[in-house]
Parts: sequence; structure tokens; C-alpha cells
Amino acid sequence: MKLIVRSVALVAILAATTASPTYMQASQDPVPDQVSTQESRRARAEASNSVYVVQMAELPTGSYTGGIAGFAATKPGRGQKLDPNNSAVSGYAGFLDARHAQAFGQIGGGRKLYDYRYSFNGFAAELTEDQANALRGTAGVLNVTKDELVTAQTSSTPRFLGLDLPGGAWDQAGGVGDAGEDIVIGVIDSGIWPENPSFSDRTGTNGNGTQGGKLNYQQIPGWHGKCTPGEQFPASKCNQKLIGAQRFNEAWGGDAGVESQRPWEFTSPRDYNGHGSHTAGTAGGNNGVALPGQFSVFGRVSGIAPRARIAAYKALWSTEDGSTASGFTSDLVAAIDQAVIDGVDVINYSISGTRTNFVDPVEVAFLFAADAGVFVAAAAGNDGPTTQTVIHPSPWVATVAAGTHDRFPSALVNLGNGAAYTGASVAPAVVGPVPFIDSTAAGLPGADPARVALCYAAIDNGGVPVLNPAAVAGKIVLCDRGVTARVNKSLAVQQAGGLGMVLVNTSNNSLNADFHAVPTVHLSHLDRPAVKAYAATAGATARINTAVMGTTAAPFTAAFSSRGPLVAGGGNLLKPDLIAPGQDIIAAVAPPGNGGLNFSIYSGTSMATPHVAGLAALLRDIHPDWSPMAIKSALMTSASDVLDGPNTNATVIFRQGAGHVRPTRAGDPGLVYDSNINDWLAFLCGTTTAVTPGTCGALAGAGYSLNPNNFNGPSIAIGAMAGMQTISRRVTNVGSSTATYSAATTGMTGFTTVVSPSSFTLAPGADQTFSVTFTRNTATLNSYTGGQLTWSDGTHSVRSPIVVRPVALSAPATVAGSGGPIGFNVAFGYTGAFAVTPRGLVPAALTAGSVTDDPADSFSPSGLGVVSFPITIPAGTTLARFSLFDANVTPGNDLDLYVFNSAGSFVGGSGGSTSAEQVNLVNPAAGTYTVYVHGFGVTGTANFTLFSWAVGNAATGNMSVTAPATATIGTSGTIGLSFSGLAPGTKYLGSLLYAGSPGMTPTIVEVTTP
Repeated sequence: MKLIVRSVALVAILAATTASPTYMQASQDPVPDQVSTQESRRARAEASNSVYVVQMAELPTGSYTGGIAGFAATKPGRGQKLDPNNSAVSGYAGFLDARHAQAFGQIGGGRKLYDYRYSFNGFAAELTEDQANALRGTAGVLNVTKDELVTAQTSSTPRFLGLDLPGGAWDQAGGVGDAGEDIVIGVIDSGIWPENPSFSDRTGTNGNGTQGGKLNYQQIPGWHGKCTPGEQFPASKCNQKLIGAQRFNEAWGGDAGVESQRPWEFTSPRDYNGHGSHTAGTAGGNNGVALPGQFSVFGRVSGIAPRARIAAYKALWSTEDGSTASGFTSDLVAAIDQAVIDGVDVINYSISGTRTNFVDPVEVAFLFAADAGVFVAAAAGNDGPTTQTVIHPSPWVATVAAGTHDRFPSALVNLGNGAAYTGASVAPAVVGPVPFIDSTAAGLPGADPARVALCYAAIDNGGVPVLNPAAVAGKIVLCDRGVTARVNKSLAVQQAGGLGMVLVNTSNNSLNADFHAVPTVHLSHLDRPAVKAYAATAGATARINTAVMGTTAAPFTAAFSSRGPLVAGGGNLLKPDLIAPGQDIIAAVAPPGNGGLNFSIYSGTSMATPHVAGLAALLRDIHPDWSPMAIKSALMTSASDVLDGPNTNATVIFRQGAGHVRPTRAGDPGLVYDSNINDWLAFLCGTTTAVTPGTCGALAGAGYSLNPNNFNGPSIAIGAMAGMQTISRRVTNVGSSTATYSAATTGMTGFTTVVSPSSFTLAPGADQTFSVTFTRNTATLNSYTGGQLTWSDGTHSVRSPIVVRPVALSAPATVAGSGGPIGFNVAFGYTGAFAVTPRGLVPAALTAGSVTDDPADSFSPSGLGVVSFPITIPAGTTLARFSLFDANVTPGNDLDLYVFNSAGSFVGGSGGSTSAEQVNLVNPAAGTYTVYVHGFGVTGTANFTLFSWAVGNAATGNMSVTAPATATIGTSGTIGLSFSGLAPGTKYLGSLLYAGSPGMTPTIVEVTTP
């Protein structure tokens, strides 16, 4: 993707990259309860479209600083907002529209859906593949990206966070009646249920004065949004609390497309799913809202910034059962763009996203939103406890992990054998004991046993139930967690006549107290074997006791919360940034997708994110002159720790980031680490190939470091450090008086860590640059070491987490060329002998084939739309690769690759949104492998060429290497490659084996001759 930025007299151009489409989704349950990857791809196919997002060269309105004749600068100053009524803004926006029309008009067809002007410059349009390719070659077009479907990431936490304590963040903002006043939180999600009391502006809702029977809110400075009417949502549904509500669905075909594909949905900002209402209520819902009926055990609920205003941007559209909601990138970018020009101060984005691409359309839109002064909170993802799963990698957003909080509703299950188990629950009692049965013994004839064990509801099984009423009626049923929504399992039990449910985890995961259709207790995987064994005995009985509200030690990282290290950028940025409450959060929902309830308990990083969005609104209220990155820094450097383990343990740091939010301290952090668009571009220069060398040179000439480790963020991450490294940072005193700060480090076992200067005196508003030098002594190679750096003046404690992975050799993972010499540098993390041995090069074996479409879009080795190829991998193979290239596939088709070993076991797959697929196998066992080409999206028949390589453990004589004979820790050396005897028009593969110290990863060599 290309990106042009003019800032500080620099022109930054991001070169074209390929961004894979993003399937955005909202979910009330972590990934283990969601569908498989294959099912997710099928969901994407069912809602696929022919829309492309086109990015143009000029800056969007929110970042334009002048330079085009006839158009004055439009970028707002610090603390100001874009004004669509300003003649400069409207004039430049019109200029961008004309540029869009000029580019679009050159392709002779298509249908434009959106013009983006404010946080993204470009448009979205329905195009053929040929038209998209034509646009890619059009002057002024920087990138053309295929649309993607993405999904949402799914109590009294204000008390847990200390917001209501004397001197807390509400007090700092003028009291609960002023906390967030005049601040607008834009919630991009599944809409909003306007009748919920969390969004009311009527007398008594949060105890303030009235004006004509409503809360006396005043006109909000800089607000230009609107309330767009639609199905069951007249404009009058907005008020002085819910000040804006709009919908975005052009990628679905507009209202008509939604009505056709998801007829149960509201073609309006009204929320069907509940996810959008929940995130909005958590971030900025009213204070002291009473909960009805069974919810009263929780007392009253409050949003984090209870006097903030809410603007709802509906761009996610729900499934009928309410288990998830999804939307396309093109609609989401439109929502972000609209939110920025409307004048929001904060964006909450509890939606899935990329793990690897800093410059996909959503991340770019957030870059320019942040440049325009908007704080963005984004979900870290629900793929925990697996590492390297965190999403939203960009340094200009706050990426939020999910933790537990200290209020824990639980209930006791008494079994007839005398055993008792306590789990998460808000259940009323089940009078008993009553018969207790495992769902596996209660399936209807012909029902899938796996779905019976998981207690599939009919709504999740094509309208067909799986539980047998004759076996379930009058009983408590044991059900496994997984795949379907937890609350749908209790619905299945209820519909079969069951009285209660015991839900058990099948692996280590969170315990969640949901509002179920029948009384339910959720138990640990550790309890499962004994409970299942008893349920299988004749005459088994159980009783569920009334739930009670208790307290528990907190916070811990929620099991589902995604964690680092970051995949993007080689691990040279720490993500997630911080952690906030995200498990068992009660807030407003929408009745249609929640069994008629107005409030419910959701868990996910979706729920943690609005806590941070609300806190950002409070800090913006307290400090209107702070930039989004100053707010992010204040939240990070003031954070405390989860209880998972020591804060010097890298594993803990990759869960919590800088730590758990501590709002009272965030309001007065002492120092902040600030950054702007040029810092972000310099970071991209060091982590991607997206920024042109000329731009990177200009940034370097202006004093910006292109080393991503030097990005001025409030954390330190080095993904591969050879021997020693010095990084730099800059802090700003945001306190009210001159202060002297001293540095202290903890952790970093096996390193010498030196901070310079180790102390400084700083006046209010002044900056101080410092460096930190890490030298490895005994730290384990190829494993992360953790620590903390703290600056203290006796009043403030400004803490930054550190994660460093020492390596024996820092070398590129891959080098590529066309047959001429290749030279590259490596850095040494040890002292001793050094040698490089070439392996290969070997030419690709080419296999031609053709495949038709798989109408089910569900890969099976024996299914439709699949062709297979047996490929022998000989003994001694060190790297096997199987590849498809778009240039060698009939244009406009989407093919996937799957590889199985000689035993018939799946060993690798690649299923992106194009036909550019690749599977690598390192040191594979010898045997005959089967490579399947799957016609995921094919029109007619797609012809293709399958490329395969098997690189052995020896040189083949066509690649020569020059390298230093010795290594010295902390120094670098140059590796030179030269080639001979290569055939023209051939793709070669090889590798370089490094020797001299254990654990050095080979470098792959790719050569494609002209």
C-alpha cells in the first residue's frame, strides 16, 4: 500500500504492498467458542462481494498541511477538530472527490460506493478484477485492496478501577456529573439499542440538572454528526446523550442487500446483535443505572465516562442467533472517515483485524485519525492463550488485552455422590436433586455426536435440534464448551425440556457467568473428568444452588486474551499495549439477539477495549491539550500488574503489555512519551517495505530514527538483539512544576542495562532524550528476557516494560534477487568462529493443472473443486516449499493450498483471498506428500501452475558465498552471494546455513531469473 504524507515539509510515500483482506467480526465469546478457520472462510464466502478499496496519493483532509495550489491547509491544530463547514475543508474535500472521479472514470465501468476524504483518501467501488488491475496502473492510485469481511471481538468495573474514589478520575474530571462532559465517543460496531437507560438523557438518569425534562447538556463544540433514520429508528431516537447514529452497508448492497442476506436485521442504526450497545454502554453509558430482576445481584452499572456523549456507527451486521456480527472493510473505513469529520474525540473499535500488516486500509485510516487528534482503542483479539496472536499492531492505536476483575458471581453444583463444584454462574436455584445426564447420552437419532456433546441449538444446526426431549426433559444436562455460543447451549437444553445445565471447559479457558436460558454453572476443565464420569452412572442426580456475588483476587489475564510477541515488524514493538477488565462485563445489550434481555454479561477483548476508550475520554476531558499518544502513554506508564506472575517475566509482559489500567494515576503521569505522524512513518521505514527510500532518507535527514526500536513509545521491545544495542527515547514533562527524575531498572537477568543520563531535571513542557544500552552477558539466546524501566521524581512513577530477545546472529529471514550478486549485513551476538554454507539453489518443479469451483467453499480431500498431486520429498531435505503465484493462475480466481504427509496428516495450508499461496516445511520427513489445490472461488475453470522445491543439505554449485571467518560480539559482517549457471525464466530456492553458535536460523535465498 502506498501512502503520501506531507508533514514537517516531508513527503512520505508508502510503496505498494499486498494487504490480505480482513474478516471483521464481533463476538461475545472468545475464539475457542467460535467457528473453525475453514468455517470462517465459508462465512466470508457467503458474504463475499466484488468491492475494492482504492487509496489515492494525496493526504486526507485531516492531515493535509498545504502545498497544492489553490487549497489551504486543513489539518486541525492540537485540541481542535475538522469543521466540514469550513471553506478550506469543504474545498479540499471537493478536490479529493474530483481526483477520485478522474481515476474512477478511466476504467469505464463499475459502481462507486463511498468517497473517503477525512481519515483516508480514496474510494470504494464494485469492480471486476480487470477494472481493479486497470486502477492499479492509474496515475495517482496508490493501492487497490479487495474488500474483506471482519468480525467483532467480544459489574461494576468503575469501582474496581477506583474511578469513584476520592481523588479518582471522576473527581479529577469534576465529579461523576461532569466526567467526560463534552467528549464524544464514536463506537464503530453493530449499532445501538436507544431505549436502554444507559443511553437516556432524561431526568434522574445520572442525577444532574434538567432543561425541559432532559439533562442540561449544552451544544458540543466541534460536533457535526447526525442521526440517520431507518427501520424502527426515527431520528427522534437520538437525544442529548446518544447524539449521533448512522449505518454503513454499501458493501452488502445497501439496505436491500442486508434485507436479502440478513432479513432479521434492522436496516438502521438499531442494534440487533447487542455487541455495539454493550461496548457503547461500557465506554460512556450513564452512571448508576439500576438493573432489573435477576440482574439486581450486580447492583447498579455505569459507563467509564458517564457524562460523555455517544455516537454509534453501525458497520457490523448480525447473524440471526446473535452469536456474532460482521462487516466489510470498505464499510468500516467509511465509518472511521465519517466519525473523524463528525468530530468524535475517541473511537472504540472492538473488531478483529490484521496481525501482520501495519498499512492495511483500517490501520491507515486509524493513522490519519490519530494525526487529526482522535484517540483509537482497538481490541487485541481473542486467540489466547496462544502466543503471537495479538492483532491491531500499529503504534498509533492503543491495543487492549482483557483481564478479570474482582467481582465474581458463582454457584455450587451438588452431585448425588456427595461431590460439590463451584463455578461461574448467575443462576437461580434448581430445586432438586433432579436427574443428571451427559448430553452425549441424549442425542436424537442420526444427530452428529460431536454436536450433541456440544449441545448445539437448532439455530446453530440449520434449524434442526440435536438433543432428544425424551432424554433431556426434567434433567440437568452436562454440555461441553466450544464452537457455538455458550448461551445457545442452554437454549438447546431449555428447548429440549431440560431444567438446568452444567457447562464444562474442555481445555484451560475462562469461566463466564452468562445469563442463560436455564440455570447454569460453568466449571473448569479440571472438573470435567470427574463430573462426566459421574453423569454417566445410573441414577445420577444434581442440584444447582442459588448464585451469590463474591470477590476474588484480580486481575489475571483472561485465558482467551490474545498476546504477544507481535508478528508484525519482527517483534520490535510491544503489543498489546495494556490490559483492562474484559471478562464477565455486564452492560447494555439489544433484546433481539439476547433472549429479550436489556442487559447481559459478555466477555472478550471487545469488552476491555471500551474501558480504555472511556478512560481516554476522561483524560481528554481533564487534559484537552493532550495528543492521543500522550493519553496512551499516560495510561501505559501509570499501569499496575496482573497477578499472573512477576512483571519481569516476558510471558507476563506479553499478556499485559505495560500493565493494567490505573486511571487515578493516569490523570497525573508526570512524564509522557509523545509521537506524531513522522515518528510513525519512520517506524514504518524500519519495519516494512511500504515507505519509499526517498521518503525514509528525508525523515532520517530531519532527525528521525528509522530503527523501529527507537520509536518513541512507552515500551521497549527488541525482537532480535545481537550482543548489544542502544535505543533512545524522549519524554515530556506534563506536570505543573519542574521535577528531577532518576532511572531504575528491574529484571533483565543476564544483561547489563545502562540508562544515560540516569537522572535529569525537567521544566514543565520541556523534553528530555535518553538512551538505554543493553549488553548480553548470560541471558539465554533465542528467548525473551523481560524487565521494567522506571523514572521517578518521588511523586510520579513512570514505568515502561522491556522485552529483549538476544540472538547469536541477526540476519534476514529471506533475501531475494534476479541472478545478480546479493549482499547483506549480519550482526553478531557472540565471539568465535563463523561459517556460512550454501544449500541449493534448486529450480522449481512445475506441475500444470486446472480446478473447478467448490460450491461449498469447504475443503475436503475428497470434496468438490479439489485436485491433488503426489510429490516426493527425499531424505535429507531441509526446506520444502509449495507455491502458487497469481501470475500463473487464470486471473480473478481464488485458489488455496493444503499439504498432507505420507501418513495422511495435515502438515500445512495457505488460504488467503487471492491465489498467491505458499506452504513451507522445515526439515520434513522423507516420503510422498500430497498437495491439494482447492478451488475456493473459481469462475468456470482455473488453470494454474504448482511450483515445488526440495532443498537438500548441500550446495549444488550455482551459489557461492563470501563471509567473515570470525564473529565478534556487537559487530557486524557482510555476506556476499554470487550465482552462475542459472537458467533463464526460472524460480530457484536455496538457503544459507550458519555455523559457530547454536540456534542460528538459516536465511532463505530466492532467485527468479528474467
